[in-house]
Amino acid sequence: MIGPHFTLVFGAAPDREPALRAALGGLGQRPFWFMIERIVRSDLYLYAEPSDGAAELTGLYETLNPVADGEPFEPHITLGFFQRAAEAEQVARIVERQHLPMTGRVEELALLHRGDDTLSTLATFRLAP
Repeated sequence: MIGPHFTLVFGAAPDREPALRAALGGLGQRPFWFMIERIVRSDLYLYAEPSDGAAELTGLYETLNPVADGEPFEPHITLGFFQRAAEAEQVARIVERQHLPMTGRVEELALLHRGDDTLSTLATFRLAP
């Protein structure tokens, strides 16, 4: 449904949309670089964890989620979900050998709505220059 991304708010109730729009519109965060140096396999999922940029992502998460839900936030990009752990391990080894380290830049955030079989962008917010 969506390409590689960092999720900063997950499963928000529809009534949180106005507060999220306001928070996103008022961010003072500048664009920032991140670096992926390692891949993590957790059961059937494969994640990329940033080293550089993790503090900025955590700050954004805390701004957008002022009430803690009990789960600690660990910035990551989900790279895939696999049917078998061996498949996830094989892809992790390929990515680590051929593509790391990898850098990227966060310049904008998007507010998305997930329907039953759809994903729609409600708004995008460029980070302050």
